[in-house]
Amino acid sequence: MRWSHSLIRQHHCPLFFRSLLRRCARSSALRPGEQLHAAATVAGLLSSPSHFLLNALVHLYAACSLPLHAHKLFDRIPHTHKDSVDYTALIRCSHPLDSLRFFLQMRQRALPLDGVTLICALGACARLEDHSLVPQMHVGVVKFGLLSHTKVCNAVMDGYVKCGLLGEARRVFKEIEEPSVVSWTVVLEGVVKWEGVESGRAVFDLMPERNEVAWTVMIKGYVGNGFTEEAFMLLREMVFGNQHGLVLAEGSSLSQRGEPRFKSPLREVTTSSARQWLEEEKERVFDNEEAFCHVERASSPQSTASGFEFSRVKMSTFSIGQYVEHDCFRRKIPVENPNEKEMVYCCGFGLNWVTLCSVLSACSQSGDVSVGRWVHCYAVKAMGCDLGVMVGTSLVDMYAKCGRVSAALMVFRHMPRRNVVAWNAVLGGLAMHGMGKVVVEMFDSMVEEVKPDAVTFMALLSACSHSGLVQQGWQCFHDMESVYRVRREIEHYACMVDLLGRAGRLEEADVLMRKMPIPPNEVVLGSLLGACYAHGKLNLGEKIMRELVQMDPLNTEYHILLSNMFALSGKPDKANSLRKVLKSRGIKKVPGMSSIYVDGQLHRFIAGDKSHPRTADIYMKLDDMICKLRLAGYVPNTNCQVLFGCSNGDDCMEALEEVEQVLFTHSEKLALCFGLMTTPLGSPLCIFKNLRICQDCHSAIKIASDVYKREIVVRDRYRFHSFKQGSCSCSDYW
Repeated sequence: MRWSHSLIRQHHCPLFFRSLLRRCARSSALRPGEQLHAAATVAGLLSSPSHFLLNALVHLYAACSLPLHAHKLFDRIPHTHKDSVDYTALIRCSHPLDSLRFFLQMRQRALPLDGVTLICALGACARLEDHSLVPQMHVGVVKFGLLSHTKVCNAVMDGYVKCGLLGEARRVFKEIEEPSVVSWTVVLEGVVKWEGVESGRAVFDLMPERNEVAWTVMIKGYVGNGFTEEAFMLLREMVFGNQHGLVLAEGSSLSQRGEPRFKSPLREVTTSSARQWLEEEKERVFDNEEAFCHVERASSPQSTASGFEFSRVKMSTFSIGQYVEHDCFRRKIPVENPNEKEMVYCCGFGLNWVTLCSVLSACSQSGDVSVGRWVHCYAVKAMGCDLGVMVGTSLVDMYAKCGRVSAALMVFRHMPRRNVVAWNAVLGGLAMHGMGKVVVEMFDSMVEEVKPDAVTFMALLSACSHSGLVQQGWQCFHDMESVYRVRREIEHYACMVDLLGRAGRLEEADVLMRKMPIPPNEVVLGSLLGACYAHGKLNLGEKIMRELVQMDPLNTEYHILLSNMFALSGKPDKANSLRKVLKSRGIKKVPGMSSIYVDGQLHRFIAGDKSHPRTADIYMKLDDMICKLRLAGYVPNTNCQVLFGCSNGDDCMEALEEVEQVLFTHSEKLALCFGLMTTPLGSPLCIFKNLRICQDCHSAIKIASDVYKREIVVRDRYRFHSFKQGSCSCSDYW
């Protein structure tokens, strides 16, 4: 669009520009808005505040989520020409602390407040999760007489839920005369998050009306807590209705046999056949692993080690954060990709792209690939091969975090449109699997298609760290600012310190940390402490520990790490004294927990666990497995387990046997035994660990993969380990 001088002279009236700018703000149309901004500047219309063009520009940039631009223009407006609407626009788009600062300025200027302003301010409090701010805002709501405003009460409840004050949220809910579906959904989200899915299901069943968000919250709760069967049942009811009443598409008709039809973007099918298809897909997910294995075989890691060919297609710039952080209860989300816009109206009830991405996100966090595969099947059946950028990216992230890196690559390579978020998802997934060389090679293809951002370089540096690519890591770190104009943040320094520390270059890592332009945080220091433990640098570890204690005295991980370093260095007295300090403060170590999915159900184990219904069988299998591993060359690494009260170096056979028994009952080994005894011979196993896998379990599982002829994938807190034929994908570099 070009604005000629004749057109500007013809429509020199500020009303003309103000009207157009408001239209751009309502539709979040940034490019024409910027052109109008330039034209108004050239015409000299911004010099007079009485034209209120600066106010209109503030609304434009706020609507386009550009708070810095909006702030600069807002500061140019005299106080006499600022009103509540201007402040509300800034409160809505700004960082939470800035939002509250603008809210306080409104109160100081005695500007009138309405429900919209309070909703935006409460949203800022909720994002901060500050237990003191939300009650203060609640008092303001009562003071201004807005308790009868249902939407304001919903915002108050949402703030309490985010802060974990579920009792207060319930009290507000009881005071609402006619709770809306949003009110019920806010309570449901809080109950599922803080009281569990069973209590959440009770609230869900009481809801007089359910929207897509309520269904999604409940399904995500089931998936995230390992209730796969319940998640499938709820998905079936969400899409096709229950046995008494079916959800029909708008304008649906009856078939010749009198069956209601389910509307799909590809075709119409009868409800009975749709139900049959859902059951078939569910059974296929559980019972037929081969149905998806062709995807992984078609794109094995070996075939992707070099020579990537990707289509160069312009992509949507819509990012995951836009639909995760937006309040889906109160306003529609702008979608630039026309395919995704179509999906909102074409999928079955509730299974729009937001719902699909939310469920896939829960699968990524819980490691439940069975539900993720069903969602993939559903999306392909409903939409065809072009799933859109957001759903495709979520699938890439899900498969990668569930240990199916080949499937993630296949989905990525078949995406017709890819933005920087999609690239970051696949690079981050490959980094977690230790495929550093592949990530570095893919980066060269990425820069030809999209511009890398800060997250991209975090994935790159992480990949180099897990693969020992020190020189490549340094090159990426230097090129960030000099070549790609991406500012280094503390996360990038943390990755670089971790890279150098893993490689044993601790002095170099310490120098880099001390030269950082910003003070090191807990993550940076923790990475260096972990490297000190791995390489036995006790003096530097003590120094780092003192700094960490000042930052977070309640963090048990660092205390335990240094305590183990003392014990392994022949200083049991110092180790015991450090443990006693933790005990006197009432600080408990986070227990290690391993999980495994079998037949769609999640089974969790802790070290020495005897609570499982099949405990006797598991321990019989454990004894048998240890015997076979010993015959294959397994030697327990007693340095991985420190028992206090005796030293591992003591000439005490009983103490040594006790240490070995504790090692044998680590949660990873218990989960492995359960998987071996409950799954078909030769089938792959995937285990999820909440902490870092220990060296002894790593050695044992590596041998077990050869003894039992299984591929065993372990996802710990930091990365994936893929064990196959007696070796690990990390090449013992971790």
